[in-house]
Amino acid sequence: MSGELEGLLVILSLNTIYAYGVFLAASSGQLNLGAAGFVTLGAYASGYLTNGFDGLGIPIIAGIAIAVLFVGLIAFLISFPILRTRGVYMVLATFAFAEVVAGLVINAEFLGGAAGMPIDVFVPFYVLVFSAIAVALLCFFLMSTRFGLAMRSVHDDENVAILFGVNARMVRVWAFTLGAAVLAFGGALYGHHYSYVETQNFNLLLSIYVLLYVLLGGTQTAMGPLVGALFFTFIPEILRVIGSAVGQRWIEDGRLVAFGLIIVLMMVFRPEGVVTRTMLAGIVNRKNRGLEAEE
Repeated sequence: MSGELEGLLVILSLNTIYAYGVFLAASSGQLNLGAAGFVTLGAYASGYLTNGFDGLGIPIIAGIAIAVLFVGLIAFLISFPILRTRGVYMVLATFAFAEVVAGLVINAEFLGGAAGMPIDVFVPFYVLVFSAIAVALLCFFLMSTRFGLAMRSVHDDENVAILFGVNARMVRVWAFTLGAAVLAFGGALYGHHYSYVETQNFNLLLSIYVLLYVLLGGTQTAMGPLVGALFFTFIPEILRVIGSAVGQRWIEDGRLVAFGLIIVLMMVFRPEGVVTRTMLAGIVNRKNRGLEAEE
């Protein structure tokens, strides 16, 4: 496998994990702009726990598991005040959390401060690929459970969900917590694959991009984040390859402009995302009618 393809698979795997972390919150009606904060915590916590020289030197599986649980606990605790907000105020609250995390980490000398922190234990790319597949399958399963149905009901109409006995507040709390744990898992894998972390890599743009993966892919089904991650990972690269193949430098240099136009068009024509429940239901119905016609 070429190094370029391997690099793309790594980026796709990380983007997919991040997207599902934000999706779990978004599927219950929460817009989380603090993804970078949870990724940062997961990367630094796992790196510090597993480093042998300037860390605790515990095994990598235990280190990642403890880091994920640690970040999940933090998310659970902060979810109660954050989830009192709604709409744009919740977006600002989660953004503020990410900025607080960045400020704390960059001033923590035992974590390397602004210079970043090297990580001893390396994780190969195929572990990231299998991890992304596992996270996607887990989210597909979760959305088919009673808890997943509760998240969708709260997302669609909170008042009706409450009338039917759904504890909307705790559904949002656990969705936020699980999403943060998934983001921390992605951050831990990032740090162990690249063997180095610094807060500058986990900035506001990361949070915005991950949220776009979910919103453009669709929040109604577990397929949406995967489609969004695939779109954002491969479209710019495809445009670059096309520009290089046809010898048109302007296509290669202007691929981000074209990419931005594609995003705007998707927002205009598919405001609910590329994948929606209505679309999937239509595909299933057409397939069933085709099977009935064959019989």
